[in-house]
Amino acid sequence: MKLAVRRAANMAMASCLALMALAVFVNVVLRYGFGSGIAASEEVSRLLFVWMVFIGATAAYPAGEHMAFTSLLIPLRAKPRAFAAVTVLVRLLVLTAAVMLAWGAWQQVSVSWDTHSVVLGYPAALLPLPALLCGAGIAVMAVLELVRGEPLDLGHGVEVE
Repeated sequence: MKLAVRRAANMAMASCLALMALAVFVNVVLRYGFGSGIAASEEVSRLLFVWMVFIGATAAYPAGEHMAFTSLLIPLRAKPRAFAAVTVLVRLLVLTAAVMLAWGAWQQVSVSWDTHSVVLGYPAALLPLPALLCGAGIAVMAVLELVRGEPLDLGHGVEVE
């Protein structure tokens, strides 16, 4: 299941990147080659970039690919009780940050739902919506990790110098 979700997230990010690159490339060629451009290119690129970033942030969390201060945690491996306490603390901090992100994004979505983009006319709420979904997704994953009692993954240790 995790692999299928990760693969879908990677495909969504790749699609966003490909469409962004195509839109910008075509716009550059039209502007410099023919003196005209596609007005919607900037809006499409901005919207796709925001979605790509938040899809990536959501997909990176269960894979343990977010920034981690493993150099602070590695010495605690020898002390199981302290490591367990720090694990719970880290999960609670992640949960707090994710809820704050989702709450702020929800406020932006609710305020901007009746506003539309200038060129394409899509609801402006589509820009903060991926932040809301990202915050909610990470919060759910953090709660599941807390309930299951999963230890922190310190796989980043090889990257610490």
